[in-house]
Amino acid sequence: MTIHAVSITVFVLCFLLVTLAGFLAARWKRADLHSLEEWGLAGRRFGTVVTWFLIGGDFYTAYTIIAVPAALYGAGAYGFFAIPYCILLYPYMMLVLPRLWKVCHRHGYVTLADFVRGRFGSRWLAMAIAVTGILATMPYIALQLIGIQEVIAALGIHGEWPLIAAFVILAAYTYTSGLRAPAAIAIVKDIMLYLMVLAALFVLPARLGGYGHIFHAAAGALALHKPPASIILPPSQYFSYSTLAIGSAIAIVLYPHTATGVLSASSGKVLRRNAALLPAYNLLLTLIALLGFAALAAGIRTTDTSSVVPTLFTRFFPEWFSGFCLAAIGIGALVPAAIMSIASANLFTRNLYGELHRGRMTPQQEASQAKIVSLVVKFGALIFVLGVKSQYAIELQLLGGIWIAQLFPAVVLGIYTRWFHGRALLCGWAAGMLTGTGMALARDLKSSIFPLHLGTHHTYMVYAAVPALLVNLIVSAGITLFMDALGHPRGADATDAAYPAAQQV
Repeated sequence: MTIHAVSITVFVLCFLLVTLAGFLAARWKRADLHSLEEWGLAGRRFGTVVTWFLIGGDFYTAYTIIAVPAALYGAGAYGFFAIPYCILLYPYMMLVLPRLWKVCHRHGYVTLADFVRGRFGSRWLAMAIAVTGILATMPYIALQLIGIQEVIAALGIHGEWPLIAAFVILAAYTYTSGLRAPAAIAIVKDIMLYLMVLAALFVLPARLGGYGHIFHAAAGALALHKPPASIILPPSQYFSYSTLAIGSAIAIVLYPHTATGVLSASSGKVLRRNAALLPAYNLLLTLIALLGFAALAAGIRTTDTSSVVPTLFTRFFPEWFSGFCLAAIGIGALVPAAIMSIASANLFTRNLYGELHRGRMTPQQEASQAKIVSLVVKFGALIFVLGVKSQYAIELQLLGGIWIAQLFPAVVLGIYTRWFHGRALLCGWAAGMLTGTGMALARDLKSSIFPLHLGTHHTYMVYAAVPALLVNLIVSAGITLFMDALGHPRGADATDAAYPAAQQV
């Protein structure tokens, strides 16, 4: 493979820039970082602009930039499901997140498991929420590493040392600066991404004969795939497409890294403004998705669909600009990976170690513990990617999306009602996890779309998270009714203003 010296130079310079920003972020909104509130949530002081970049960095990761065009390149119109699911996400954010922020801010909750612990008074339910969040996040971090691997390969660099070096740097500035580091880098990353997409918007159509030719050529290439695909969604995929979009929208808000970005905002008003402003990212994502069709029109042929976008840039742009674009994608992995490791560390510290530890930890002890765990999480993901096939990370990510959706009853419904018993929610969570995992295993972890048979003549292809969530809700409601009939009291609600402050979690 050809080594692109100019591209590598630009790539390295961009990485040095964000590394400097990551370390200097410790001085931004200066505070004592020896507490989980400051290290893990930046003191909940981010305004509208920073929150916009931070949450955008959560949603639109390096793997998104690579995987969405790759999905269109391989499966045609079906890959567009990411666009409507983000459209569904914003009104959902508007309704749910400001209310969640208000409760968590009032009671000092750092994680969603903290909220569930306080709301339902169930230690085991909170621990289940924490375990689910960590399990769902780990393969997500691994996928960011895979994104960096693809970028490094496109530069013509061989060996694993560049990936290791990138994550050593990531670990260092996350340890020292906490959430402030990815927030600062997110601003740089998103400016680079917008420049990349604007250039692609004008250059690629001009080089490939216009969008009309791109769509025509993509349609012809997709028709030759096995099985054939199309730029128009066929009716047979309507139901699976719809449930995938709906289930993904439900799940994304429940990921720990999303919750961390949300809880770092300075007010509920900031979150409402972001719900109105974040659709600008969806426009960006739509344009990025079309790169998959552009690659088909450009005649790029590969069995590794993850390499499509990097190959497209190295082929059609001058070396200096392809290095800039590949750096934007690579840096796009650092932001979410940092937030994910911080979120996982917060969950482990507060809701696993903290629940099992005898005696309450001091803020300094919590921060020290979380910093160490964040290092373990990052290097665990690195070892996983270096030691196993990337396909395993993708398969585990499929499971992660199904698992994280099972937090919906305890977290989202819990914001509005305490009708459910904590133990009932725990049983519902277990039922949903088992159902969703069983469906994914039945598909050999190759797809999260499951053939659901209703009667003898009706089969619906459905995203496994949705029927698993229905099972979760039915079990939770049924056991709640049963416990109410037996007269079992609910746990104390520490989020109630009337609850004695001394007893709050």
